[in-house]
Amino acid sequence: MSSGFTNGIRVFRACRALLAPSKSSATVPVPAAAAAKSKTTSKPKTEPRVKTSPSSDAAGVAASPKSKIKREMTRPAGILKVTQVSPALSNFLGVSEASRTDAVKQIWSYIKLHNLQNPANKREIYCDDKLKAIFEGREKVGFLEIGKLLARHFVKN
Repeated sequence: MSSGFTNGIRVFRACRALLAPSKSSATVPVPAAAAAKSKTTSKPKTEPRVKTSPSSDAAGVAASPKSKIKREMTRPAGILKVTQVSPALSNFLGVSEASRTDAVKQIWSYIKLHNLQNPANKREIYCDDKLKAIFEGREKVGFLEIGKLLARHFVKN
């Protein structure tokens, strides 16, 4: 066991030696003509960008991208945004507004609680009367179809 450990240390030391900068390259002086030539072919330096404060929006200057990101992060958007739901989904959830993620979570907890998944194929869901009201009266629903079938229940503003 110890021989494998020592072999690993030897390999590591060999790699470290190979990756170390060579001593000869540090001591070689560069001729003055070559140094002057490399300076003339270098790229011109760009000026640093001026940062604007978030309060500069009122002055007509654009706000920095970081401040825009912070403002967007405070408001939920997309599937996290709370919106009005249809009466059928409202009866199922018990609320008049919900986000898509909350609706899907509650539907899945209802499915698991009432054991509505097909035991042979867990991707199939048997619909009882409550789920039929949401899923267009279908007897079976695939778990990937839940999102599609719920899309019509969220009212667009």
